[in-house]
Parts: sequence; C-alpha cells; structure tokens
Amino acid sequence: MKDTNRRRFLGAAIATAASYGRIQGANDRIRFGAIGTGDRGQYLLSNVARLENNDIVALCDVYEPHRLAARSRYNSDAKDYVDHRELLDRKDVDAVIIATPDHWHVPITIDAVRAGKDVYCEKPVTHTPAEGEPLIAAVRESKRVVQTGTQQRSWPHFIHAKELVANGTLGQVTLIHTYWYQNHIANQTAGPAIDLSKLDWTRFLGTAAPRAFDADQYAHWRWYWDFGGGAMTDLFVHWVDVAHWYMGEDTPLRATATGVKALLQQRQTPDTMSAALSYRNALVEFDSALLGYLEGGGLMLRGTKAAMRLHRSGFEVYAEVPRYTEAFTTPPPILKELSPADGGLDHMKNFIECVRSRNTPTAPVEVGVAAARAGHVANLAMRGDGVWTPG
Repeated sequence: MKDTNRRRFLGAAIATAASYGRIQGANDRIRFGAIGTGDRGQYLLSNVARLENNDIVALCDVYEPHRLAARSRYNSDAKDYVDHRELLDRKDVDAVIIATPDHWHVPITIDAVRAGKDVYCEKPVTHTPAEGEPLIAAVRESKRVVQTGTQQRSWPHFIHAKELVANGTLGQVTLIHTYWYQNHIANQTAGPAIDLSKLDWTRFLGTAAPRAFDADQYAHWRWYWDFGGGAMTDLFVHWVDVAHWYMGEDTPLRATATGVKALLQQRQTPDTMSAALSYRNALVEFDSALLGYLEGGGLMLRGTKAAMRLHRSGFEVYAEVPRYTEAFTTPPPILKELSPADGGLDHMKNFIECVRSRNTPTAPVEVGVAAARAGHVANLAMRGDGVWTPG
C-alpha cells in the first residue's frame, strides 16, 4: 500500500511539473477538460473558446447527449467520459471546468487539484459548511490555481462600484439589501424527455441516497437539498460575495431567515424567502421569490451620504435627500454607469491569465468558501428555528 501511495505521489508530482512546463512555455496552448457539460458548462466552454490559445480536449458528463452536444459545438475530436476520474488521469489536460450539481463540486475539485489540474469551479463551491476547510487545505497543498464562479469580482463596473464605496462616496454603509426574483411558475416542467439508457443516474446521485429517476430532480436539482441549496446558495451567494468584497469582512456573526413553499410544492427548497446576516458593521439582507421576473436581481447599498443600486447592467448612485419623503419617485442619479459587458468572459479570462502566470485569481477558493458559507448559514437558520449563530 505504501509503494502504491508513493507511486501515485510521484506520478502527481511529475504531472504537475509537466503542466507547469507546458503552461509557462512561450506560445503554448492551455488544454481544457470540462466536467459537467449541460447548459452552464457549455456557457463556460463558450468563454474558453472565445479566448485565445486554448484547446478543449476532453468532456465529461453523466448524460451522453450533453457530452455529444459539447463535442459537436467545441471540438469533434475531443474525447468524452462518464467518470471524471478518467478525464483527470489524462496528462495532457492542464485545467478543468467543473459545472456539475453542487454536491459534486468539492469531491471533483479535490480530485482535480490532486491530479495536478487548475480548476474553474462554479458557485457555490461547497454544498455543506463542513466541506470548506478540507477544500481549502487540498487546494493550498496542491498549489494549483482555483477560480470560483462569482464573476462579479471580474466585472469592470462592479470593480468601479467598489472603488466608489471604498473612497467614501456613499459614506458609511450599514445596510446592503440584496434581492433576486425569477419566474419558476413558467418553468415547472422538467424539459425535454431524458433517454434513461444514456444517463448514468447512479453517478448523478453520487453520495445522495439511492432513489428512482426523477425528471424534476434531474432537471431542477438546485431546488432539492441533496444536490443544491435553493436560492440561498444559487442566487444569494453571488450578491453576498459582492457584500463581502465591499465590506472587507466575510464572516457573519448571526443569521435569521424564513421561507415558505407557496407555489412549487414538488420541490424541497422554499420558493419565497427572506434572510438577514449580521456582520461587524453592517447588515446584509436577501429577498427572493420565484413568481415573476420584475426587477430581477441586484443590490441596494445604503450609506450615510448616498445610496447605490447595483446590478449586472450597471449602477446608479443617489445622493441622500434633504428631508423625509414617501414619494415613489427616485431623484436623478449623481453617478451612473451602464455595462454591456459579460462578466463571465472577464472572469474566465482572469482564470486563464492566472493559469499562465501562477498568480492568485480574483475569486480564489477562500473567497468561494466564504460566499457559500453565508448561503449555508442562511439555510441553517431557515431550516431550523429561524436563527443561526456560530458555535
């Protein structure tokens, strides 16, 4: 057993050295594998394809039509796999994209960094709070580049907005209200029929308890506890990460939350919910409902001098008004920035640059773990007696 472990260690070390040599060589191309090639995985692959000097050489998914669709779109010569470990055994793969259901993120990321691969992992990077420390330890030990998928950190107007907060444009910010509204009433069907002969349902389940195939759990896994964490980890994580970044602190001291299943009874996670997380100097709130698209998602940062409405299309800053009002009208913004850019492309570009330079990316594993932890503690409060505190 000791000899086997030693061979594995030496093999990983050789693979890592080879990867460094390939990546740092002038004009060398980075060879990508993708684990999870559904809609999100293919979007991430599209960003890799849009950037220069990359090759997509390997694809992995539990559902064959997803793999074949990605091959057809990105590289007909790419080899496809059902088992992610077979992809990671390839010495010619430098970096991998992980876009699986949440419960697979940590096991595959740890396997990947131990195999000498750099990793872009979708958010939330963890599925449970307990996974955070082992993941961070594995990444640090491996010295691999890991980017987590909170792409606002690479989005130019979010970077500019942070500068405005840091230079005191808003004054002291004590309340950050975040929200995300989607319409799942129009999205209750499981989508196209699944060919079960081409799906490895057991591998999809992973560590989850065995069960018969369920089309809705497969198509909408984010809203089932075994695979995801509902809106708190799918949506809130994006905004609370921005709050952490702007506040300079990422450890909630207390969380309260409540939620109800008012509309989508088949699913496990609430469709209407609210949470509030206390930090040392500010409160971060989150509201979400899955009944309509009006307003979508964003943040409102309230400070002693001004307020900022921040979203993926840009931001507006409003000066504090001189007297109390209940008017529905909003004063003209004193600052405004529109953003037609795709922050996901910027985030992938940052990752690829760091794969080449070996610098720390904008959303390293520690950042991803902290953002996910905020979503997890909100869920713990919501699923418990409404309150979470550390310890």
